[in-house]
Amino acid sequence: MNANRVLEAAASSTSMGIDRRAFLRAGSAAVAGGALLAGGTVLAGSTALAGSTALAQDRAAPEQNGYGGGTESIARTRHGRVRGVHNGKAHVFKGIQYGAPTGADNRFMPAREPQSWSGVRDALRLGHQTPQLTAVMLAEEVVSLDNSPFGEDCLYLNVWTPALNDGQHRPVMVWFHGGGFTNGSGGDVRYDGSNLAHKHDVVVVTVNERLNAFGFLYLGQIGGERYADSGNAGLLDLLTALRWVRDNIHEFGGDPGNVTIFGQSGGGSKVSTLMATPSAKGLFHRAICESGLAMKSIQPDEATAMTRKVMEALELQPGEIDRLRSASVDDILAALSFLAGAAPGGAGGLLRFGPVIDRRTLFRDPWTPDAPAESAHVPMLLGSVLTEGTFMLTTPRDPINDRELHQRVQHGLGMGAGTLSADEAEQLIALYRRDYPDVPNTRLFQIMTGDNWMIPNVTAVAERKAAQQAAPAYVYHWEWITPVEGGRLGAPHTIEIPFVFDNLDVPTADIITGTGEDRFAMAARASAAWTAFARTGNPNTAGLPHWEPYSADHRAVMILNNECTLAIDPHAAEREAMTRLALRRT
Repeated sequence: MNANRVLEAAASSTSMGIDRRAFLRAGSAAVAGGALLAGGTVLAGSTALAGSTALAQDRAAPEQNGYGGGTESIARTRHGRVRGVHNGKAHVFKGIQYGAPTGADNRFMPAREPQSWSGVRDALRLGHQTPQLTAVMLAEEVVSLDNSPFGEDCLYLNVWTPALNDGQHRPVMVWFHGGGFTNGSGGDVRYDGSNLAHKHDVVVVTVNERLNAFGFLYLGQIGGERYADSGNAGLLDLLTALRWVRDNIHEFGGDPGNVTIFGQSGGGSKVSTLMATPSAKGLFHRAICESGLAMKSIQPDEATAMTRKVMEALELQPGEIDRLRSASVDDILAALSFLAGAAPGGAGGLLRFGPVIDRRTLFRDPWTPDAPAESAHVPMLLGSVLTEGTFMLTTPRDPINDRELHQRVQHGLGMGAGTLSADEAEQLIALYRRDYPDVPNTRLFQIMTGDNWMIPNVTAVAERKAAQQAAPAYVYHWEWITPVEGGRLGAPHTIEIPFVFDNLDVPTADIITGTGEDRFAMAARASAAWTAFARTGNPNTAGLPHWEPYSADHRAVMILNNECTLAIDPHAAEREAMTRLALRRT
């Protein structure tokens, strides 16, 4: 029986619709066999269980992970010398180890220093990704995902630089990938830093860290002091990577005194969490959050309850942490898949991984009720895109009539708005229709879903940052619509990434950006603004109107499109309506 059939056989009418023992046996078989799991019984959307290192190695793409041609580049780090390559644009180093392997005795423990090495170690291929369940929400993205192996030896980073150890002090831009705190990697082809380094004279770093149960399984209340840091192991990995940048980046032509952390979606949540992390203070000097902000973190009791669920799925008692530490990667992934599938509506109900307020690394909610004092003097750039929700499979692309529009708005907008009354839904639609009189129902709903998802958090963070009166907050709204699928996608979650990195020439980029000539001008604007902000803390460049900081009484928002404009409190009534909905949810 193949792995897909095994998984089908495992689904039964027992507890929460799935038999745990059968599922775990089937899950391990699926991991080993590379089965593609689809539908709500595992994760919302299409989900691949790909925990086997051997499997992942077999599917690794040499053209993505290796290098052909180019000249050798040698750099010195604190732990030893590394060999990269100059690809014609930049010196590239992939798979530099910044922390020791995190398996065996190091599982759930804070990151440790890697062992030093003699000679020169190759840094020519991406390092391992952390073990994970890979949830593909936007089908157009799957072609650009990292195909390097999974493994607990996953603390690796990648560097792109114009020059090595030349005495220059270039801005350093450290990218934290998306995927929440559960999946993703720094090896996505869209994150290639060659063009930013070559065109804008900056140093780019991307990072892999521990995720999901391997990075955020809180054992402090169950296992005591020994495991007190386990709920933030992944966050501690990011701090270890930033200390590596501080200690080594000058050898790569970068300035450790001018470091920007930036990220999209889950990466933005990582950035905003680090802004509230006391031990991160001084390791970065600017912050960029794209379509992702961490307003609150997880309380210890909530995190402990989830840990108990994971142990139950593995048929372990609370006192059997040693068995949990020795459990196979495949079994842990199968348990996570079981829990995600058991949750009503698919992923999320039983699993919420992320930083824990453990009062050791993280002492408060990052951005609630106010801005964190730790980063008061750090300038911030933040924003969202027009139709964030088209990233989700549940957001329509095909035409919908008035009745379906009303039903979709009334019953949740697709992103947790909750059920509205019929009158409330009608009033909200009328409010949006006033500002968007000519767009079809589908596009109107896409805009409403995006606003519901992001605008309240962007507004709250920008207001709270500005209220500190210590460093500016610059806000943008990305409204450039991709022409793919005849424009049906709008401007989906993640759309800005290839433009920010100026990576329209990487393989498969046009699958999400299209092939129109106007995209090159958008990439020039976005990459110039982002790197200008990294250099000075101010995103103003010659290609944009004057970009003013945000404040509660002067809500300046840069509209990024073929025609860029600075708008003061655009769509204010809609912003206020979505903020009221957000307050109802809290």
